[in-house]
Amino acid sequence: MTKRTVYALVLSLLTTVASAQDYPIVPVPFTSVAINGGFWQSRLATNRTVTIPFDFRKCEETGRIANFAVAGGLAKGTFKGKRYDDSDVFKVVEGASYSLQTHYDVKLDHYLDSLITLFAAAQEPDGYLYTIRTILKDSANIKDDQAGPTRFSYVAGSHELYNVGHMYEAAVAHFQATGKRSFLNVALKNADYLMRTIGPDKLIVVPGHQEIEIGLVKLYRVTNDKRYIDFARFLLDMRGRADKRPLFPDPAKTGQGASYLQDHLPVTQQKTAVGHSVRAGYMYAAMSDIAAIQKDKAYMDALLAIWNDVVERKQYLTGGLGARGHGEAFGEAYELPNDVAYAETCAAVANMLWNHRMFLLTGEAKYMDVFERVLYNGFLAGVSLEGDSFFYVNPLASDGKRKFNVGQAATRAPWFGTSCCPTNVVRFLPSLPGYIYATKGNNVFVNLFLTNQSTVSVNGKPVQIRQETNYPWDGKLSVTVQPKQAQTFTMQLRLPGWASGKPMPGYLYDYVNTAAKAPILLVNGKPVPYITENGYARVSRTWKPGDRLEWTLDMPVREVKANEQVTDDRNRVAIERGPVVYCAEGADNGGQALSLAVPAGTAFRPQMLPDKLGGIVSLSGQEAGKSLTLIPYYAWSHRGPNEMAVWFGQVKPTK
Repeated sequence: MTKRTVYALVLSLLTTVASAQDYPIVPVPFTSVAINGGFWQSRLATNRTVTIPFDFRKCEETGRIANFAVAGGLAKGTFKGKRYDDSDVFKVVEGASYSLQTHYDVKLDHYLDSLITLFAAAQEPDGYLYTIRTILKDSANIKDDQAGPTRFSYVAGSHELYNVGHMYEAAVAHFQATGKRSFLNVALKNADYLMRTIGPDKLIVVPGHQEIEIGLVKLYRVTNDKRYIDFARFLLDMRGRADKRPLFPDPAKTGQGASYLQDHLPVTQQKTAVGHSVRAGYMYAAMSDIAAIQKDKAYMDALLAIWNDVVERKQYLTGGLGARGHGEAFGEAYELPNDVAYAETCAAVANMLWNHRMFLLTGEAKYMDVFERVLYNGFLAGVSLEGDSFFYVNPLASDGKRKFNVGQAATRAPWFGTSCCPTNVVRFLPSLPGYIYATKGNNVFVNLFLTNQSTVSVNGKPVQIRQETNYPWDGKLSVTVQPKQAQTFTMQLRLPGWASGKPMPGYLYDYVNTAAKAPILLVNGKPVPYITENGYARVSRTWKPGDRLEWTLDMPVREVKANEQVTDDRNRVAIERGPVVYCAEGADNGGQALSLAVPAGTAFRPQMLPDKLGGIVSLSGQEAGKSLTLIPYYAWSHRGPNEMAVWFGQVKPTK
């Protein structure tokens, strides 16, 4: 291990652990966890070796990177693209910085330095950074692109603050990876300018697209400067307070209703999920940070009410959010159409960010149940096995003809005019190891089941943990605990809802047969009693080096039914096995999927197919005397446009 790698690792550990102290539960940083086998190893490798360079290349080809050079006077030209394209470059830099922390690459390190030189050049002397305005000035062209006639004159749609929020996240990630302050200084200069310009008794605005609030929290954590958290709180608290914002455009006059922007009520009075689902998810994640840092009960009460509204009425079986293409928005309660479902990939990322924070606040496993459902289904479908094509939209049914993917294709596409989804994928995947474990005092939470080697800190003492599993295809998990010497603490293993007879928290979805076999827990080959609390199996003991814990979850094929108020799924069933939602694809079923029906009580046979679709467990059954093959939902659309369905009509079995 090089000196540079050691420094980056230590810095990342210190910063990440310190940043988590505001939450009652501390996540184990991803730099302390190495995924070294199993389902996710190849996915993370593909992201590192294919998706990161692919996304950078697309940012170059489309002018996203050149915009910084033009704005900084380092190249001639004009602005190309959309007002929010700066954010895509920042997100790829964030993902690349995460990758550097676990797989140092000198060429990538130097490439990031070259990009940061462009960012610094594009920043105006006072700290403002928004390439479209710097290049086009306050011109007619900039008004046409909804950037507003002057600075912050149209924050409802300009993305000025959204862009820099992603910059803050990327800058912190780069600082943690390298120890260099070059990018962090650009971010801090911008944030300081904003705080001189926006605030009480100054310009009062609310970002149309939330994100800066998350970034400000990260700046606070890396600097310990309370001004940044106060500024994030101010931006949140001004939502729904039009009386205090005389300079903010009236949403009714912009064609974007206040609820679309989550600006219809003060955030502490919002009890239901409304409007643009990605914006909402980012806002709820930021509110969770504030609730933790400032111990704010009003924020927490609002979050609990909104979360219940989502899981009880507005979440797809795949974990997707956003029923409507118009406004990329939540629909009404139980409005969950399948063929025109939007369920944006970015919304899946936002949903995971929010639910992980809710777990850190409460210690309840149900939030990680939602996280896992999104991870294996609604999120993972968003990127191809090859890592170079993406879904923006994730429907639960397709006729193979309608170009649902932002009008471009009936399958994945390599890029979009608005490419927030490809660049969100690339930053989330390298951080995945950081969601596996968490600690609180002498408690170690095991939230995700992935083959990995990790080091966690339990009451200040390092404990090595090795997980081995073939999850999600198999419910067996082996955990080897390796403290330096005998140490007493509690291992808390998440008992997934699917393993205890419940597909998701709440009553939006249920299994047709709710009976479930009890999990089996062994320590050193012998059964041990455990207490179930908040969705976790707790095992408290004095652990000795080499102690081996085995956790076996029964993984039958289950039929799922939706609440009767979901009219699109009435008299239909979906099929799951473990955390994986299945679908039928025409490629496996004679070109048919939408017309398929599943006889009640159909016995599906799981079969491991290592050479199909990157290695999957398929399900085989019978329908009207014909064979029926199901594949994981995330794996669909790798064989060209064709029919696909998650929900099937149900018929009585033939005698």
